[in-house]
Amino acid sequence: MKRSSESFPKSARLLKHVDFERVYRTGQRHFCGSLTFFFVRAAAAGDASAKRVGVRVGLTVGRALGGAVERNRIKRRVRSAVRKHLQELSSPVDIVINPKKSAVNVDFVQLENEIQQGFAAIERGEGSSATGSPPRGRKRTVR
Repeated sequence: MKRSSESFPKSARLLKHVDFERVYRTGQRHFCGSLTFFFVRAAAAGDASAKRVGVRVGLTVGRALGGAVERNRIKRRVRSAVRKHLQELSSPVDIVINPKKSAVNVDFVQLENEIQQGFAAIERGEGSSATGSPPRGRKRTVR
């Protein structure tokens, strides 16, 4: 039997294609060794998701990562790591986790550490804009 702290209920899952597209289009991203996190805060997401409170996590594993057996194995491993660290996120946020090709062979402990680091970075609000805009900072002038 699962402990309640390690559950991944349907209310914590990102399920609709529209929500995935919104996160990709308007969110920020954070890169780890074998994972890319796309995320958007619920308050910044607009009217529809501002009504709900909580964390929702989605997972995309493309065909480039291998056959169905490999892709399902990656999904099972990532979901297991997410279950262990989901309670570390306190603010309402939608997250899409996109594994890289290196996730196929990575050790589970390392995968779990990357999930933990990614969630910590999301909690701190660290991430670059998904729209590809230049990083903030001082503008350089050519003399």
